[in-house]
Amino acid sequence: MEAAVPERETLSAAPEHGVGVREEERIYVASQWQLMWWRFRKHKMALVGVVVLVILYFITLTWEFLAPYDPHRYDVKYAYAPPQLPHFFDEEGFHLRPFVYGLKPSRDPETLRMVFEIDKSKRLPLYFFVHGDPYKFWGIWETDLHLFGLENNDQVVFILGADRLGRDVLSRILAGTRISTTIGLVGVTVSFLLGILIGGISGYYGGTVDTVIQRIIEFIRSMPTIPLWLALSAAVPKEWPPVRVYFAITVILSLIGWTWLARTVRGRFLALREEDFVMAARLAGSSEMRIIWRHMVPSFLSYIIAAITLAIPNMILSETSLSFLGLGIRPPAISWGVLLQEAQNLRAVAMAPWLLIPGLFVVVTVLAFNFVGDGLRDAADPYAR
Repeated sequence: MEAAVPERETLSAAPEHGVGVREEERIYVASQWQLMWWRFRKHKMALVGVVVLVILYFITLTWEFLAPYDPHRYDVKYAYAPPQLPHFFDEEGFHLRPFVYGLKPSRDPETLRMVFEIDKSKRLPLYFFVHGDPYKFWGIWETDLHLFGLENNDQVVFILGADRLGRDVLSRILAGTRISTTIGLVGVTVSFLLGILIGGISGYYGGTVDTVIQRIIEFIRSMPTIPLWLALSAAVPKEWPPVRVYFAITVILSLIGWTWLARTVRGRFLALREEDFVMAARLAGSSEMRIIWRHMVPSFLSYIIAAITLAIPNMILSETSLSFLGLGIRPPAISWGVLLQEAQNLRAVAMAPWLLIPGLFVVVTVLAFNFVGDGLRDAADPYAR
């Protein structure tokens, strides 16, 4: 005779069983993209990377408003001025409005260079939504509204210090974010199109076409990277404006970076071109370009997205390296690589270590993209354990 099950336990077990069934049915009817999202959000570092990238690209869109000063504004009497970090506490206690201490310049009697001391007797309160240096937001609207600054625009505050010309490092880093982060997106987009098109043709047709394309790819990949950069960058006329140089550097990076994706796409196409769905598309009368773009590419699109996410940091590092060597984007254009040119002088770095802060932004951006790429790579196969 079976033991009686208490009614309370039976009722409590039923909802749990029902929840499990509903969860299982939800997985069965979910789309591929839903499964990828559910798996991606389990990757905590990838979510952190997404938050960091959202912040960076928000800065990219709004840096004119976020920067306290015009990045080209200079005052040589503040050359290598140290960072003035905001405070909320002083000898009088807590202050609701943040403030910075003033700087007292003086001349070192031995080296004759300008040195700065923190003047705690001079307190400069920071205000939000202040009027300062004029600018054109997105190159369209003229305004002078900034997120924060001093009440008097004739005074300056250097949150992250100043460079050799007395320019605000924070404003220049925020300005450089636009070029350094977008060049990766533009370059990878061009590499993406070239890699899929050329790699798809190579893998789909095979034979002589495949052999010729693969020999070209091997020739490009066999060339040393830095001499190739030197040769291509030397071909950019020095009298070109910064915007044209920016697009030229993007094209240079794209012409070098498409080969890895073409090799990957070729291997996938060789495996997919004999599949049943491809044969069915041929029998249905689909054109070859339609078969490639509408049937074969979407079958491994998730892998391509993950690969592209991991390739964007390489583009950013390449632009930073070229600009650091003086071969890429040149002043007055501003990028993180251009800012790091200031750090080439060891004496300047010894006196002003805050000139290396743009390098920290490069590291954080590359790590964020790598974390997101790892999460997408895991999510690309939602059925793997």
